[in-house]
Amino acid sequence: MLEKKSIDKPDEVRPFKDGAGRMAVFTLGEQTMGRGEFEPGWRWSLHVKPIAGTDSCQAAHTGMVLEGRMVVRMNDGAEMEYGPGDVFYMPPGHDAWVVGDQRCVLFDVTGVARYAKPQ
Repeated sequence: MLEKKSIDKPDEVRPFKDGAGRMAVFTLGEQTMGRGEFEPGWRWSLHVKPIAGTDSCQAAHTGMVLEGRMVVRMNDGAEMEYGPGDVFYMPPGHDAWVVGDQRCVLFDVTGVARYAKPQ
């Protein structure tokens, strides 16, 4: 069955701690995806960890950065920076933070079902 949703009308919005951004969640068929907006100063370990209740992010993310920059550091110390136009895969077991003074906006097509949702 064909489906369509407006980016302006998510099925759910999950705000991050301290107003540091949000994840707009869309479910189409059996797929869940999200549009993340991460404000300058956002860091997973500060703004999502208290919601998730895990030591590091345990979601696997696949998607594309639309604007801004984000660094992801794996639990083993491996680190990568992503920016506009980059497609990404971020396996479970990481921290992440916004770089600079511009918000980071991205689409995530694999890691949203339980992201920033109390477990």
